[in-house]
Amino acid sequence: MGCDGGTIPKRHELVKGPKKVEQVDKNAALAARWNYCAISQRPLRKPIVACELGRLYNKDAVIEYLLDTSPEKCIIVTATHIKNLKDVKQLNLTDNPTWKGDKANTKGDKYEDLQRAAFICPVVGLEMNGRQKFCYLHACGCVFSERAMKEIKTEVCHKCGESFNEDDVIVLNGSKEEMADLQRKMEERKLKAKLLKKARKSKTTETVVKSALTEEISGPSSQKPKEKKATIDKMLNGYSSSTSTAKSSSTSTASGKACKLASGITKRSHTETGEKSEAYKSIFTSHSSAKRAREEKPNWITHTAYYY
Repeated sequence: MGCDGGTIPKRHELVKGPKKVEQVDKNAALAARWNYCAISQRPLRKPIVACELGRLYNKDAVIEYLLDTSPEKCIIVTATHIKNLKDVKQLNLTDNPTWKGDKANTKGDKYEDLQRAAFICPVVGLEMNGRQKFCYLHACGCVFSERAMKEIKTEVCHKCGESFNEDDVIVLNGSKEEMADLQRKMEERKLKAKLLKKARKSKTTETVVKSALTEEISGPSSQKPKEKKATIDKMLNGYSSSTSTAKSSSTSTASGKACKLASGITKRSHTETGEKSEAYKSIFTSHSSAKRAREEKPNWITHTAYYY
């Protein structure tokens, strides 16, 4: 059985099979990573900065991202590790003399070569288009190709002459393994800087305390070492004498209180053991005056209303 016009359909036209997985164009992916900002997705323009993971950004886009503190802020995955401008490094790039920029194909009637780049390696002249590995030095920000770093092995920058070590070399737009290695190095570098800052802070506080103590003890700096020693000895002797006088005064006050208590006790015992006065004796019923008054009084009579 055929369709209209006598055509015979094939199996792939009648039976729907599994959908093909869409693959990303490698050329387009390279152009996006090397020619566009990782935050704003705009073309890279100087000044260009790079993070410690090797991603490229426009500096103005990073500043706008950091200044945006609104709740509607869009969190970008490629910039979550950037907390301030110290987390990025401005790159010292070398311009490509054959690069004509966007003005070369304004009408759209010419072939646009995606392998051409605006920057090159200053040592071997390779274009920074993603076909070759490039890296930058974290110490100075100069950018070189990996081939130049391997061919000319040195611990001094080829462009500015600043010294660097192996950990300062950061690969730009590296693979997943290289990104994981850079992540580990970044965490180690931040932890080391934090510990160093804490140690410096403790040292500064210790030196400030020591200087304050020396100034308080030694006095003005115009004194000689012998005079300073003499003043320190005098202060120590004065302190010991003041403590001894304080101890002696405390002991004297304690002895005075004990003497007062002893005298009070002796006076009380003397009055208790001595003879009493007649006025004091007349208070009690055993006195002769009380007995006499009792004999003179009549017997006690109770008057009630119920005797009738």
